[in-house]
Parts: sequence; structure tokens; C-alpha cells
Amino acid sequence: MALSLENLRKNYELKTLSEHEVQASPIDQFEKWFKEAVKSEVLEPNAFTLSTADKKGKPSSRVVLLKSVSEQGFIFFTNYDSHKGDEISKNPWVAMNFCWLELQRQVRIEGIAEKISQEESDAYFYKRPTDSQIAAIISDQSKPLESRQELELRMERLRLYYTHNKIERPKEWGGYLVKPEMIEFWQGRASRLHDRLQYNLQKSGAWKTGRLYP
Repeated sequence: MALSLENLRKNYELKTLSEHEVQASPIDQFEKWFKEAVKSEVLEPNAFTLSTADKKGKPSSRVVLLKSVSEQGFIFFTNYDSHKGDEISKNPWVAMNFCWLELQRQVRIEGIAEKISQEESDAYFYKRPTDSQIAAIISDQSKPLESRQELELRMERLRLYYTHNKIERPKEWGGYLVKPEMIEFWQGRASRLHDRLQYNLQKSGAWKTGRLYP
């Protein structure tokens, strides 16, 4: 029996988005919206869907956490040998999507992902809680795991080991910088006549802003 979702409908009327009120820089606009998401107590405002694709164009998506943003781009951390890391190594084009339903907003980003320096990865890794550092060491991310028990046993063994030994960041764990070439801001509006403002990076290095049909 099919699950009918036809009557699930919500009208968006919280806010508007005008060309006259956005920042000249999409990074500045993102930071403005992000601060509003934090102030509105959005659950995990730095969570976003990261989409990658293999050499044949087959896509895959997962939710990861943003850890830094600057004029250079957006930084997240992961295992370089994971499924996403493997795809990025073969096709560095990625897409990011932040969805803040409490504010009836989303932000879409498209750009090139590249590894950050080892020094930058070290700086963040050693700020993490000890258990998170150990988890990064024991996890062969995206590889088959026999059981949950095996994972927990490895955790307990390394907790004991690192009681007397120095933790070092594994070489396969670190950060990626996504250098954006397109950033789109979406504000839900009534009757599905949503506001969509898109910034596109020009060859000159300047950003061009335009409105899209919803």
C-alpha cells in the first residue's frame, strides 16, 4: 500500500529575501544567516548535506558538520580514506546544502574541495575531546564492520593504551576546504513563490548576484 504524502503542506510566511538587503559578499551573507540560525536555536546549525560524485557521475550524500568559514571557503573534517574522501580524490566538485527549517531557509553551495594543510588539521584535531581523537584513530570509515561490539572493544583498548601514550593525528584524517563558485540563498515564501538569490563567482574574482524563479 502506497504512503500518501499529498496533504503534507506548510505555507512559508516567516521572512522575505530582497536583493537590496543582502550583503555584497555571499560569505558575509552566510555568516549573517548562520548567526540568526544560532540565535534561533536551530538544532545543529552547522550540519549540512555534502554531496559528492564518482568519476562516472554517480552521486552520494551524507550529513557532516561545518567547522570553519572564511572568505577562502568552508572547512569540514573527515577520514580521507572514507567513501566521500575517495570520491573527492577522483572528482573534487562537491555540493553543500544547509537546511534551517525553523527559519524556512536553505543555503546551497557548489565548489571545489581540497585538503587543508597538515598544520591546520593538527590544530583542530588536538582541540577535540580525547574520545573523539581516539574514535578517529580506530574508525576505518566506510569500511565493513563485523559488529558494534568489535568497535567498542577497540575503543576500550585504545583508551587504555593512550592513558600512557601520546595521541597522534592519523595521517588519513584531516580537513577539506570547499572553495565556493556558487552560493544560493533560499527563503520560503507563501504559495511556493519562494525567494532565491544566487551568487556566482566571476573570472575577475567578483561575485555576481541574481534572482531565480522559485
